[in-house]
Amino acid sequence: MTVEGSAYGEAVRAVRAGELDADEAADLIIDRMTDREVLGLLDGDSPSLLLPLIPVLLGRRPFVAGAVPRLGIPGIRFSDGPRGVVIGTSTAFPVTIARAATWDPLLEERVGHAIGLETRARGANYSASICVNLLRHPAWGRAQECYGEDPVLTGRMGAALTRGVRMNVMACVKHFALNSMENERFEVDVSVDEHALHEVYLPHFKTVVDAGADSVMSAYNRVRGEYMDVNRPLLTDVLRDEWGFSGFVTSDWVFGTHDAVVSLQAGMDVEMPLRMLRARDLPAALHRGDVARATVLRSARRILRTSVMHAATREAAGPCAAIIASPAHRVLAHQVAAESIVLLKNEITGGTPLLPLTSTIGHLAVIGRLAVRANLGDHGSSRVRPPSTVSPLKGLREALPRVRITTASGRNVRAAAAAAAAAETAIVVVGLDQHDEGESVVTAGVDVGVLGRAFGSGRLRRPLIALAHLASRFVRGGDRNSLDLRPSDVSLIRAVTAVNSRTVVVLIGGSAMLTEAWRDRVPALLLAWYGGMEGGHALASVLTGAVEPGGRLPFVLPTDAAHLPSFDSAAKSVIYDDRWGQRRLDGDGHAPAFPFGFGLGYTTIEHRLLNHKFDNTGGSAEVLVTNTGDREGSTVVQVYAADVSIRRPVAQLLGFKKVTLQPGAETTVQVALDAGPTLQRDPVTRHWAPRTGDWAMLAAQHSPSTWENARRLRRPGRLTYEENDLDSQSG
Repeated sequence: MTVEGSAYGEAVRAVRAGELDADEAADLIIDRMTDREVLGLLDGDSPSLLLPLIPVLLGRRPFVAGAVPRLGIPGIRFSDGPRGVVIGTSTAFPVTIARAATWDPLLEERVGHAIGLETRARGANYSASICVNLLRHPAWGRAQECYGEDPVLTGRMGAALTRGVRMNVMACVKHFALNSMENERFEVDVSVDEHALHEVYLPHFKTVVDAGADSVMSAYNRVRGEYMDVNRPLLTDVLRDEWGFSGFVTSDWVFGTHDAVVSLQAGMDVEMPLRMLRARDLPAALHRGDVARATVLRSARRILRTSVMHAATREAAGPCAAIIASPAHRVLAHQVAAESIVLLKNEITGGTPLLPLTSTIGHLAVIGRLAVRANLGDHGSSRVRPPSTVSPLKGLREALPRVRITTASGRNVRAAAAAAAAAETAIVVVGLDQHDEGESVVTAGVDVGVLGRAFGSGRLRRPLIALAHLASRFVRGGDRNSLDLRPSDVSLIRAVTAVNSRTVVVLIGGSAMLTEAWRDRVPALLLAWYGGMEGGHALASVLTGAVEPGGRLPFVLPTDAAHLPSFDSAAKSVIYDDRWGQRRLDGDGHAPAFPFGFGLGYTTIEHRLLNHKFDNTGGSAEVLVTNTGDREGSTVVQVYAADVSIRRPVAQLLGFKKVTLQPGAETTVQVALDAGPTLQRDPVTRHWAPRTGDWAMLAAQHSPSTWENARRLRRPGRLTYEENDLDSQSG
């Protein structure tokens, strides 16, 4: 399609030159469109017959919605990919939750820029790569696609990815809203009160919208009885009227649209990715007057103004195909993977910490079924196909060419134990893969009526629903049944640690895994996630000490799944409250195995809060950070607040900043603070005001277990408080 010299191309040029604003440009284009062309903006361009081919086509080309060749309108050219571009081969970055473990928005913005470049190079102009659904429970199958359990961390990381992506393509944030279970995602109804909705489950969406997100994808689920595509209270009253979002809303794919007219009136602009309900129903509805022309034009204007504005402001030079999986992007993938790895345990063994591996090591045993696999994560809509991958074993062989490395799959536990007993150090690689967790592509709750009237009633409906129920029992992925490792993995860990006291366990996966059944036997433990195409190299660089383990947990690791909210993957209705994750453990008085924000390094670093200022709009904390160890290292300065007047204070993350220091060095860092966790929203007036209680704050290296040295957050009777007390406070 030729854009230059067309009506669309001229509109983009005029906006770029400042001759028109985007709304004026959109109106000029609409004036030249027929009714059929305008309606064509509101759904996908591909025929519904392509439905069975979506999994194949998604990896081969952009899915287009609203292209008008006559006027040069390219349409929305969709690519998926929270961990890279799903079209063709591309750089496979670590999964989103791994990148959350870096706690580094600047690094995440670089990832977003790389994803945007590769998306554009593949011919797309729209990336649905920003997933900011909150991790309410780690059994959620798509936990790997989110940034963890905290609204502030999620919001800042999602905003960073948005800024990076939209330098080259339009950025879409998803799945709006309260989408955090997989098996019943098409049908589940989420009940939530106003306080939990606006103070827990929506703030991070607003942060990403404020960062410039061009589009929002609505979720499959229902909220308070209404499917999200027809949920006017959220799509219009909150998203547009309260937050001021001016971009466009798309449906989640195929089964995310339930009514052509009502969804348009509610604020859902584009049915994706095929010509289905709207192509069938909207022309006649417009002709009859069942939907107002102004409603149709409102959505058309949103789509065109956003597309024109983005085309006029994105990076001018389009990337060439050589940028895809380029050396620079591979280096970035390696860096992100290394900085995401969380060192959870590192005991003294033989007079020194077990990790990093000593330079004199001569014989290493690498054991486990996942040691020889790259294991990139879910095989659903987020799947990325890189041109090459590196397994943990390959990474170690390349990093330690002079070391004798023996291997065992672990299927034969005796053989694995024998290999471990003969080696100086054993590394056991266990955890999850795409069979254990991921997107549930086929579930029993699909509304087959969207496929056509013949499927909505009559003889075809029951057989098709029965087929979906049957298929849902055999597809891979979906929500997890347990937070424990596979029994075979636990048996392997016990067998290896029984014969080798120098055992390192490496966990691979996309969420929390319980460790109580075996953790006390293991001197060194790392969480290495689904590390992307360079994951094996990154793991080797951390194990050998070439790189510092920079990751910090983006969720709490409990000692017992019963300490978390209940999770029923077959539930048709659920209640979401403000008690989940670390907050739930704090409130109930349960000590975690590893708290939110936890992670060790290869050096020792201390924090001291110098002063802070804070009011209802936020603030900042000044923290002195000192590397007291003998090698370079990093830490994440984390600032928390809580109401200390209650018996069990519940920690709320206000801000964080990652810092790297040379041995013996110290620096003062400014940590931006978010006031949101200390505020509550009046459901009637929509005004935000401080929560009641005696609020205090402290700087720490993870979610605190004590508030003994905390400072008062606000001075009574004053909206703004500045603290310059220099009392010592270590993390």
